[in-house]
Formats: sequence, structure tokens, C-alpha cells
Amino acid sequence: MADTVQDPLITLSGALTERARLARPLVAGIAVRGHRRRSGTLWRKDVVVASEQAFPDVGEARVTLADGSTFTAPVAGRDPGTNVVAFRLNGTPDPAPITAGEPHPGALALAFGVDDGGVSVRLGVVHTVGPSWHSRAGGRIDRRITLDVALTGREEGGPVLDATGGLLGISTLGPRGGVLVIPSTTVDGVLEPLLSKGRVERGWLGLALHPVLVPEALQSQAGQARGLMIMGVSKGSPAAQANAQPGDILLSIGGENVSSPAMVAQRLGPESVGQQIELRLIHAGNIVNVGATVGTRPSA
Repeated sequence: MADTVQDPLITLSGALTERARLARPLVAGIAVRGHRRRSGTLWRKDVVVASEQAFPDVGEARVTLADGSTFTAPVAGRDPGTNVVAFRLNGTPDPAPITAGEPHPGALALAFGVDDGGVSVRLGVVHTVGPSWHSRAGGRIDRRITLDVALTGREEGGPVLDATGGLLGISTLGPRGGVLVIPSTTVDGVLEPLLSKGRVERGWLGLALHPVLVPEALQSQAGQARGLMIMGVSKGSPAAQANAQPGDILLSIGGENVSSPAMVAQRLGPESVGQQIELRLIHAGNIVNVGATVGTRPSA
């Protein structure tokens, strides 16, 4: 008797169905009065995380897990820097351990969320994988992972798994509706301060900055063609105490040249708070160095 050849599409379908079965307990629906239902991820026992940008400024939400259990969940903390919000629940099951996935361009990815019919599943591919990057709000995201998949706003914040069943992270909507993944390592890195302090403390100088060209006569002395015009200085801020003035041009922080607000954010991570740093400025046509003590970024 001839051997039976398994249809590869049936094999693929069965594998995807099994991945969906394993991921289903991680999917959470999050409801806030007056707003549409959103997706979240049961990250560990009694903790659900979601995309911070998708949620209004509220103190609690109603969280429903895939098994139908419902919880009143206070917001434990939120971090616009990495776009993570954490909800604290009481009495959820401990989700089955899922190893962290490793993203590879072209690999299949499954993005989960909620809709009116229950748990939704979207199949796509990992479009690009880049190095770590910093958001404008100062957060460090460990990898830049983009997906070639379409998600609705309701599905944003659900878990994303790779083809092996590894957890890549949670989904979030980027510019022009593109889908990004907040990596598992990034979520893990901010979760403890969110649960213990309600926020992630990052460095702050109190400057409003805009990229500009360095005056041509000073470019040789400055050693760079671009810098950051100081458009405003917050009252009482570290920059104000260092006598930085609107109209000055910021050239470097701690000896490292800066030419974009993102570069400044990279130098003002949590470890920078309380540090004494040197600011190199163009002030009144002269290049000067002033010292500043990095403060803590105020809550939004």
C-alpha cells in the first residue's frame, strides 16, 4: 500500500490552530466606560499589559480573559516611553510558561486580539527586524520589529507569537497604521517599576529642542554641522539652573554630540537621574560648557 502523503496546507493549518490554542489564554479584553473595547495580554499571574497609547487616562478598567472570567483591574502604571500600560488583577490563573521568541525577517507571526466574536487571530510575517531605538518620550525599545499584517485598533495590545510558539511581545500601531511589536524583553524591563512605582523614572533637563544648522563660522570649532536650538526652558528645571537660555544651541551632552531630540533621549535613561553632566552650548555666539544635574522627568 502506498504511503499517504499529508497535504502541506492541512499540516500548516493544524500547526497554526495549535499555536492559537496555546496563545488563547494570554488574550485579554479591556473595557473602559465610554470607550471601545481593547486588547491586552495576560503577562503573568494577576498582571495584564497592553499598548499604553490606546488607553485613556483612567484609574481602572474591566478585564475579561479568554475563559470568560472578568476582573476589575486598577491601572498599576503606565509608561509612554515604551508604550506599555500595566493592569493589576486579583485571582487570575498563572499562564502556562511561553518562551520568548526570536524575530527573523520573513518568518511567520501570529497576532492575537479581541473582537465581538471573541479571540481574533491574524497571520502575517515579520517584515523587518532592527536594532534598539528610543522613542521621543525617552523609552528604549530593545528591537525594532515590524509586521506585515493588518490590525484594527481594537486588536492592538494583544500577544504576538512566532511560528515556534515563542512570545515576540505585544502589538502596537505605529505611524500610518503600521504594526510594531513591543518586545518581550522591553515589557519585562519596565514591568517592575510600573508595578512598584506606577511609572518608569527617566532623566530630564527641561529643554524644548529643535534641530538646526550650526552657524557656518562656528562649525569648525564646534566639530559638527548640526545641533539643537533651545526653544524653551522649563522653570526650575536642571537646564534653567545651568543658565541655558532660549536661542542657545545645544551641541553635546556628556561629551557626545547631539543633533536630534531622540539622541538627547538616549542619553537621559533611568540611570542618568541624579548624574552631573556637561552641556556644550553655543551661547551669545560663543561655545561654552555648563554643568547640569539630571532631574527626573515629570509625570505627564
